[in-house]
Amino acid sequence: MLAARPVRFEYPDDFEVVWSRRNPEIACVANAVSLSMPYVEPLVVRATRDALAALGDTALAGRARAYAAQEANHLGQHRRLNERITARHRTARLLERVLRSTYAGLERQRLSSRTGLAAGFETVAFAAARWVDPRADRLFAGADPVPAGLFLWHLAEEAEHRGVAYDVHRAAGGTHRSYLAGLIVAFVLLGGFTLLASLALLAAAGRWWRPVAWWRLASWSLSFLFHGGGLIAVSALASHHPDDFDDPARLSVWLDDYDAERRTLAPWPAHRARR
Repeated sequence: MLAARPVRFEYPDDFEVVWSRRNPEIACVANAVSLSMPYVEPLVVRATRDALAALGDTALAGRARAYAAQEANHLGQHRRLNERITARHRTARLLERVLRSTYAGLERQRLSSRTGLAAGFETVAFAAARWVDPRADRLFAGADPVPAGLFLWHLAEEAEHRGVAYDVHRAAGGTHRSYLAGLIVAFVLLGGFTLLASLALLAAAGRWWRPVAWWRLASWSLSFLFHGGGLIAVSALASHHPDDFDDPARLSVWLDDYDAERRTLAPWPAHRARR
């Protein structure tokens, strides 16, 4: 059963947008991803809610509403982080204009295209969650726990609801072909923009001429293309369903420690793993 877990991430007045001194490149890449979220998430939420009429009074409709609520929570928290990023970087404000124009065009597509795109975004997000899960300690070592927690919470919930958008797409009359088209567009948009914005933010942070920065970006990109790309390729098969994949071992268990009364999660690292 999906559950909305509203977590509010509080940033101090002296918050540094390059929030990892030990590994500043991960902050630039994560911030680049965050810039896309206020445009990706509304598209996903609206497509899902527009498809509810086709679902009727079913269990899937209930899951779809919970999924949309999770995504709306992600949207709000990324906006709060992005306000701090754009306040410091003029480049980030210019990138937001490109995003706004790009996603405005996608919002005008027919419903089956939008639900296919939503399912495609969820597949890419799940691939990211699976890739980050075994690497989280190394990637976020020494990082500010607030933005690090935001990204890990987001990825953990992406893994939890990975099959809902796909089920909504098919139940609302979407075809495998439109899902495949959405998957390709989602991968190109997220991957291409994340790379572009990461480079811009690295330059703004003064990391452009650091060989270690290029080494890290190259090694992460190749690793994700190999591991995450394989998962995405399998997801493109007509016989495959997103729930056929196993949960990320640590992120999934970490959500069990959510405190609904305080609206907090236990500090990472997760202390248990699935066996």
